[in-house]
Amino acid sequence: MNFGKGVQNKVHAHDCEQILVVTSGKGVIATEAEDELVVVGDIVIIPAGEKHWHGATRDSEFSHLYVTRLGSKMTQLEK
Repeated sequence: MNFGKGVQNKVHAHDCEQILVVTSGKGVIATEAEDELVVVGDIVIIPAGEKHWHGATRDSEFSHLYVTRLGSKMTQLEK
């Protein structure tokens, strides 16, 4: 996924674990408990069912690969 400066996705959850591998820029992975700054090379594991969002910081574009189970479901929790 690629995000322009300051762009983020909406709050969502997955029915399985999601793994994010940061490939460029700086981003934020946010849950109900915390916001984590991530940079190139970071690997983040988001547990199944955890409400979260991810996106670029205001001053950097951001890209990451993501891995989920084949056929997994994502539920958008924010309109």
